[in-house]
Amino acid sequence: MSHPHPELGPPPKLAEGGLRVTPLGGLGEIGRNMTVFEFDGRLLIVDCGVLFPEEEQPGIDLILPDFTSIRDRLDQVEGIVLTHGHEDHIGAVPYLLREKPDIPLIGSKLTLALIEAKLQEHRIRPYTLEVEEGHTERIGPFDCEFVAVNHSIPDALAVAIRTPAGMVVHTGDFKMDQLPLDRRLTDLRAFARLGEEGIDLLLSDSTNAEVPGFVPPEREISGVLRQVFASAQKRIIVASFASHIHRIQQILDAAHEYGRRVAFVGRSMVRNMGIARDLGYLRVPAGLVVDVKTLDDLPEEEVVLVCTGSQGEPMAALSRMANRDHQIRIVQGDTVILASSLIPGNENAVYRVINGLTRWGANVVHKGNAKVHVSGHASAGELLYFYNICQPKNLMPVHGEWRHLRANAELGAQTGVPRDRVVIAEDGVAVDLIDGKARISGKVQAGYVYVDGLSVGDVTESSLKDRRILGDEGIISIFVVVDSATGKIVGGPNIHSRGSGIDDAAFEQVIPKLDEALARSAQDGIAETHQLQQLVRRTLGKWVSDNYRRRPMILPVVVEV
Repeated sequence: MSHPHPELGPPPKLAEGGLRVTPLGGLGEIGRNMTVFEFDGRLLIVDCGVLFPEEEQPGIDLILPDFTSIRDRLDQVEGIVLTHGHEDHIGAVPYLLREKPDIPLIGSKLTLALIEAKLQEHRIRPYTLEVEEGHTERIGPFDCEFVAVNHSIPDALAVAIRTPAGMVVHTGDFKMDQLPLDRRLTDLRAFARLGEEGIDLLLSDSTNAEVPGFVPPEREISGVLRQVFASAQKRIIVASFASHIHRIQQILDAAHEYGRRVAFVGRSMVRNMGIARDLGYLRVPAGLVVDVKTLDDLPEEEVVLVCTGSQGEPMAALSRMANRDHQIRIVQGDTVILASSLIPGNENAVYRVINGLTRWGANVVHKGNAKVHVSGHASAGELLYFYNICQPKNLMPVHGEWRHLRANAELGAQTGVPRDRVVIAEDGVAVDLIDGKARISGKVQAGYVYVDGLSVGDVTESSLKDRRILGDEGIISIFVVVDSATGKIVGGPNIHSRGSGIDDAAFEQVIPKLDEALARSAQDGIAETHQLQQLVRRTLGKWVSDNYRRRPMILPVVVEV
């Protein structure tokens, strides 16, 4: 297996007749999926998604791929192929189209409808090309064939990209449910045909590569949901991804069977379910869905609320209900269903919400105590089966954290892919397919780009470090007026603390130390304001550390007179 190297330099100019594959997100993480294909000076992008922030990224709304390596080449981009409509695959499209709005978007009917609705909020009207399984489209020098795959959202597609350098197959997110709710199977016959033709490089979903066996069918959840509905005494509140149309369909079916009405809560949920219903992906019996404002007129035992927040997102509806910060108040006897799996890194946030809901008397049903969700990603058994069908000449695991990528690489090797042709890359690592062999050729910039409100890219890692210090240790501000001749303090110091746990009166003890340090600096001829501020910061910081074992942020202001 070939491995990334931290000292990789920029990749050389692509050899004539070669194909370069550069992931800008999605490797070593769950989200931010984006891959750039280059052939003969032209580019094709597959997916352009976001990553959701974790606790150590306070104040951040979204994390985008880094467009730096292609920013000067946007005129060479033939299009963006979107494999499906999840945020981690389409969420960054508006930010890329801000830089060049006329890049064509290629995807299935539902995927394009979801991204078009999102782009309306950004006032962008995209150029789109609707495709479906079995279609082949020539996109510049890239001959793209689209293949049906199952996932936890309808209309997901894999794409086979043919160039003179060879054929690359990108699976997108997929699994092999043999009894899908929409009867749309992963097209194993098409993958077998592509395998017979010769797959030179396979980019394969790694998310569940550590999980043995096969993913259970979605249909198994319906019976569990009916049991929950049958035993619920009051309202039922369901939290799900706003794009999980299959799961919402099962909720609607159960609600209809047990004589309940359904209301969607949250802008994204209302928008996406409206799109799915209008396009025929969601079957809604007449009179079943009502406006949330009418719920007060219905008995509690006839109410179902469907909202976002299954991952513990602070601003999502369910989190706000748990915190008593929402118009819908959780009461004793309510049933809450978390109909999704846990995204790695979100566990603490989710259990915090579960505890909050339980505190108010809700019965919380989640994957840990009932089978109310199955994964949308192929497990190890399915991946082995898939590789034996496709028989790729080179394999590059994508879409997953490091443990998932390595587990997927091992599965490929077990099925006969030569170990020197299994490429474990990371974000920004360029992989060149030349003469039938995939090799790492270099690395481009592929860091995190943070979205904070209307700010895109302005927040840096240094800014986040400051935020973490402020959150963990607090802040101390100090204002001092110094005699420039003697170094003596002639005004102040005024010292104020916020969040450090130190009473302002305690700072009287440090004033003699500050006076002594400033007087010594005057004797040494140190008079530059910045140097004096650093001296004040060090003196005060050492005193706080010695006496309180804390390291708050210290903001000194020194004025000389």
